[in-house]
Amino acid sequence: MRVRSPYPDVEIPEVSLTDLVLGRSRELGEKPALVDAPSGRTLTYHGLTDSIRRTAAGLAERGLKKGDVFAIYSPNVPEYAVAIHAVASLCGVVTTVNPLYTAEELARQLVDANAKYLLTIPPFLDKALEAADKSGVREIFVIGAAEGATPFSRLLESSAEPPEVGIQPRDDLLFLPYSSGTTGLPKGVMLTHHNVVANVTQTLAHSDLVRETDTVIAVLPFFHIYGLMVVLNGSLRAGATVVTMPRFDMEGFLKNIQNHRVNVVFAAPPIVLALAKHPLVDSYDLSAVRVVFSGAAPLDSDLSRTCEERLGCPPVRQGYGMTEASPVTHLSNPALVKPEAIGPVVPNTECVIVDIESGAPLGANEQGEVWVRGPQVMKGYLNRPDATDATLDGNGWLKTGDIGYVDEDDHLTVVDRLKELIKYKGFQVAPHKKVRRIEFVEEIPKSPSGKLLRRVLIDRERAASAERATETV
Repeated sequence: MRVRSPYPDVEIPEVSLTDLVLGRSRELGEKPALVDAPSGRTLTYHGLTDSIRRTAAGLAERGLKKGDVFAIYSPNVPEYAVAIHAVASLCGVVTTVNPLYTAEELARQLVDANAKYLLTIPPFLDKALEAADKSGVREIFVIGAAEGATPFSRLLESSAEPPEVGIQPRDDLLFLPYSSGTTGLPKGVMLTHHNVVANVTQTLAHSDLVRETDTVIAVLPFFHIYGLMVVLNGSLRAGATVVTMPRFDMEGFLKNIQNHRVNVVFAAPPIVLALAKHPLVDSYDLSAVRVVFSGAAPLDSDLSRTCEERLGCPPVRQGYGMTEASPVTHLSNPALVKPEAIGPVVPNTECVIVDIESGAPLGANEQGEVWVRGPQVMKGYLNRPDATDATLDGNGWLKTGDIGYVDEDDHLTVVDRLKELIKYKGFQVAPHKKVRRIEFVEEIPKSPSGKLLRRVLIDRERAASAERATETV
């Protein structure tokens, strides 16, 4: 059973991401676009576009040309948006790096992406310098000032106009984020201007997710595709104000929601859990919140209801997708939010649930692998034709690797990962489950985006098993 969106298709503009996102910047003028939460430093829409133009000119003077890769190794700050759109306007490629990476992990991504430039912050500079020595990085920029790197602000000093660069949205790459690597080392995901322009358009078309009058809290990391596209670029396209937080701390998070009268909270399940259960919540005025949106990992329906009741806001809405889909393929329908489900596919997108063994399409409420197809689906993996062929079929279907089902209302529910299904004596555990041993842990390991790091638990158990075996001997 092939499922299409309940919404009509939308027209996908043949433009660059910067033209789409900042197309109304002159109209929005002095309205705040980005606010740095720790300092209160503000960039208006006019200031943002002017900074992007100057930075693009400065980068061009330093040799950045079409196709060159610019790496960002930084937490959430307003300069993140300036950098990505300056590079985008020159038809360069941005690769976003997890700020928790070690120098070795950073170097691996810089080499794989063939990055020529690197942007970071002073506390990360030592690791950046070490990684740059092992890669082909020509120049390191730093937000602020630190010995050994060029101040990012120096790029703003250019008085020249940036060069006109022809951008072919369907062919030219813009983003090179790296997949989470739950099944091996991370792979570079090639996303074109058209992929991400399509996804911003699809996400905002009928969801009423972000409005021009909204203020959005941006605590989810911009290196992750959810933070980069849905939170940052989607909100700027809507004309909202984005309050950036470089790291999550509960008190600061609540204080910023209160003080900035935040209307839209983009979250992962751990943040929803905190909003539902943390005692500090009662000490702050969160009455301006009109939308809590959860993504990046499955959300428990009871937790969702608890959060709604505590905040007095409409039902928590969910989205689903993956880096390889720019990322959104499914969104909650505002007219019919089901706490136990994610929602239907976004416009211009198809979904099919297929049998894990045969690949045959399945019907409503039958579990299988989730496949999706649409203009937001990646071009492929960088330098990994084998992985690309294993993930994209010849008809444009993206094999997500997730197990789920579609109900009678065409709403998707995801239940597991294909490669993480537990099998017992050759059978999937769900028809043959039998608990034999329970172990309690102090904390469940999760990625910065809220995904459960099963491989960490597996490694712990293997180490413990080896230790028990040694003790037995």
